[in-house]
Amino acid sequence: MKPDPLSKIPLFEHLSDRERRKVADEIVETHYRKDEFIFREGDPASCFHILKAGTVKCVKTSSEGKQVTLKVLMPGDLFCCDAAVLNNGAHPGCAQPMGDVSVLSLTKDAYYALLRRNPDAALQVIQYLGSRLQEAQETAKVLALNPAEQRLAALLIKLADRAGLREGNHVRLTIRLTRQDLADMVGMTVETATRIMGRFKREKLVSGTAKSLIIRNLAKLQQLATPVPCIAVKRAHAG
Repeated sequence: MKPDPLSKIPLFEHLSDRERRKVADEIVETHYRKDEFIFREGDPASCFHILKAGTVKCVKTSSEGKQVTLKVLMPGDLFCCDAAVLNNGAHPGCAQPMGDVSVLSLTKDAYYALLRRNPDAALQVIQYLGSRLQEAQETAKVLALNPAEQRLAALLIKLADRAGLREGNHVRLTIRLTRQDLADMVGMTVETATRIMGRFKREKLVSGTAKSLIIRNLAKLQQLATPVPCIAVKRAHAG
């Protein structure tokens, strides 16, 4: 029997085989290469996009015209602008492949019809969007409160979890990122990211380059990424 690719995508995995076959007839699969655009900032958001294979980065252009990487998408991810589709808005940023990718697209009308037929799938979408909101809130909190070293350590842990390949005691990242990409995703300058990565290398926490990075001491990075709890100190009163 031919394998069902939709069964491996979180938003479709709980559908029946019959329902997935029906959805498959309405899905358009498109292949893109690096440096192409899946969509550009300001384009109408009329479809839901799901990454089937490869990696994609969400990019926002600043008022000065500089492109900033907001996040990296992995297979199974619904694209970063789902809210724009729901609100009949425009894409708030660009989606750019980081290599050869395969993208599944489903029109909003077809997706709504799917959810009406499948209440369980609708609940799953609500949970997914809730987790996305929580992730955005956590990211905002981290960027606002945590020191630069802690933010970068937390990002490396997240990338190791989502795009890491275990090799003995080490984890090799399967995506190619520049120092600028790393800096953008944690809200720091590339000079600061380079300085911290240099320190991580000297302490043998990582090795290689940003485009071919190996996590050598994940446990130590986890320690660095964990916030230190505030401890109230009682001031001694003079007798």
